Amino acid sequence: MSSGLTPGERERYGRQILSFGEEGQERLKRAHIMVAGAGGLGSPAAIYLAVAGVGRLTLIDHDTVESTNLNRQILHGDADQGRPKVESGVDTLRALNPLIQVEARRITITDENVAGLIGTADGIVDAMDNYSVRFMLNRVAHERGIALFHGAVRGFHGQVTTCVPGRGPCLACLFPRVPPKEVFPVVGVTPGVIGCIQATEVIKYLTGEGELLTDRLLLWDGLAGRMEEIRVAPRSGCPVCGGKETR
Repeated sequence: MSSGLTPGERERYGRQILSFGEEGQERLKRAHIMVAGAGGLGSPAAIYLAVAGVGRLTLIDHDTVESTNLNRQILHGDADQGRPKVESGVDTLRALNPLIQVEARRITITDENVAGLIGTADGIVDAMDNYSVRFMLNRVAHERGIALFHGAVRGFHGQVTTCVPGRGPCLACLFPRVPPKEVFPVVGVTPGVIGCIQATEVIKYLTGEGELLTDRLLLWDGLAGRMEEIRVAPRSGCPVCGGKETR
């Protein structure tokens, strides 16, 4: 029998250990995932990674909790208004699972600090609301050879893909130009759906289970209650990955 889990962990995670075994659970325990953004997408993604037993989570956000966040950002409650989102988020995650390590970094991600913030993380959850920062994360993920789990939402619609260097397109292949920044509508259930899919992709990536969204862009239409997918491929001449696929 594997010795990497404590009796308490075997009990806590017993139902998911039935799916991917103790070895898979140990992989989650050893993993370090960076969650970039503690808002609508980062909330469900971080919550489900925490309760799944991902051993170390780094939550990065520069903002504070406002009343307009509370229809979707479930890491935070009404009493958290005015608090830094990372502080509120870390409190929530530690309360949900005291067996894991959760770190808060209240900072704006820039070209100058992004590599240091990612550090030795095994993967990055892209829970941002602007593409400039998404592209910074994508570049460093490619340089480090780690996965980027992308999600984005608008109203009742959302999209998800997983970028693993050498196993499909990077984010810059799919979106060659930075879309204009805007205040867009968000219905709270949409980031709930998309963030949960992002967390699922992380768990599959770490445990080696299932088929990742490395060559597919998954589209969610909440109004129609329908998911579709688009097959995607590396883009020739991509400035980040060169459009190369090695698998």
